[in-house]
Amino acid sequence: MGEIMTADIHGIRMCLCVQCDHVMNVSAADRCAFVKNTPDCSLEDGFINYLQVAFCLLPPDLTPLTVILCVRLVCVRACACVFCPNLSAISTSLHLTHNVAGVTFLALGNGAPDIFSAIAAFSRPHTAGLAVGALFGAGVFVTTIVAGSVALVKPFAVPSRPFLRDVIFYMVAVFWTYLILYRGTTTLAETLGYLGLYVAYVLTVVISAYIYSRQKHLRGVQHIPPLLHFWCVTESEYRPLLQYPESTSRILLSSLNPVDSRKWRRKKWKWRVLKVLKTPVEVMLLLCIPVVDLDKEDRNWRRPLNCLHLVTAPLMCVLAFQSGIFGDYMIEGQFPLWLLTLLLGLFLCAIVFCSTTNECPPRYHPIFALLGFVVSAVLISAAASEVVSILHMLGVVLSLSNTVLGLTLLAWGNSIGDCFSDITLARQGYPRMAISACFGGIIFNMLFGVGLGCLVQRIKTHSEVQLEPEGLLTWILAASLGLSLVLSFVIVPMSRFHLGWPYGIFLLIFYAVFLIVALLTEFGIIYVA
Repeated sequence: MGEIMTADIHGIRMCLCVQCDHVMNVSAADRCAFVKNTPDCSLEDGFINYLQVAFCLLPPDLTPLTVILCVRLVCVRACACVFCPNLSAISTSLHLTHNVAGVTFLALGNGAPDIFSAIAAFSRPHTAGLAVGALFGAGVFVTTIVAGSVALVKPFAVPSRPFLRDVIFYMVAVFWTYLILYRGTTTLAETLGYLGLYVAYVLTVVISAYIYSRQKHLRGVQHIPPLLHFWCVTESEYRPLLQYPESTSRILLSSLNPVDSRKWRRKKWKWRVLKVLKTPVEVMLLLCIPVVDLDKEDRNWRRPLNCLHLVTAPLMCVLAFQSGIFGDYMIEGQFPLWLLTLLLGLFLCAIVFCSTTNECPPRYHPIFALLGFVVSAVLISAAASEVVSILHMLGVVLSLSNTVLGLTLLAWGNSIGDCFSDITLARQGYPRMAISACFGGIIFNMLFGVGLGCLVQRIKTHSEVQLEPEGLLTWILAASLGLSLVLSFVIVPMSRFHLGWPYGIFLLIFYAVFLIVALLTEFGIIYVA
């Protein structure tokens, strides 16, 4: 890497071969000028150059950087929370079966942070290690910590065929990714092969479910319908006996209030403090993202707010898509795109407002679910790009590789919500559903994360995607994930598909050993001569 600087700091000229990681080798007073004048420190994506923020604006203390990262992760998770109801509404409107919806739209809703983080990381050559670390790290975390916790909380017998199906498909995906990393490049056929493998997985799930239902029908087993009417009766207890129509302004104000007064009184002060901090983000999301909830009688139809969404949602897409590159776009060099979007939104808003009522949702209300899906995807993608930029900056500041940041901070941040939800499912008596979510979700994340990420990068660059492993740590990460899957593939059938506390403790110990080995490798204690 040779020379770092070719002139004094006031007339600074940086050598093109200098990498941004060398900023920690110069004095603290010169780091701001180094970051501003080094081409490798300029970020193509993202609204903010966090390297300049870290070295030119903030003090050396890392506390502000940690706060920024936590806020960005909260934004990603909050966007994902409004992502899922719209996906559920879309799958219902398309009359998809539960099996198809579960492995397509609902899997996309649960894995949205992982997918968009991987796409954002693959879009830049110097952060591709983040995507590899996050996808492999999340895979190890989910198949050990989450699966082990479920087995400890509620020992149970796992369904044999679905478990073996999911493990086999995941092992194929991991081995495929391992080969691509070994070669250091991926072709268009291999990229499309990832998406094709997921289509094969979906078809296998659908065909297996069909065969199982046919066998059950031939045996004369009656299907017990879900008790949906009980939920409706319970929900109606809180409604007044005599309902009076609310005014339009009152509906708008109540729709923009993310705080449930009854829940506020019940919760402890810690929850209230966190809710106050999240409220600005939630209000912004309510203002920009329409949510169609089919579980509600009115399908969450809020006429004034939904009409306002026709203005704010398209405008948000224009301003946030690809880090706002279309915000300054001029049509024919004369008319700004954002102004045209605003005018069209106002026109549609007026039409919908004049042709609908506050009480009854229109027949085209499911279209708002599609609009909410698009806006959520754009916002999650934008927030994920910022998270990747922050992690890259932390890697420069702390002199850590992108792979170790991906397998720790990014993987933990994206998987911790799934961890708590799966453990809660197990405690409520649904351990089979929890263990299915463990493996089914990460298959989607791996295949779509790598497949879409490489495909987007290939479209941008019109060349093969280069994946350069960051030393020994990448191979340890891939080997650990493959080993955990192989051990589960052997141990679970040997235990007659019964998952109990010995299996759970084994998985937790496996993850602890993996993490220790990974950190020792990162800090150079374990190395290859």
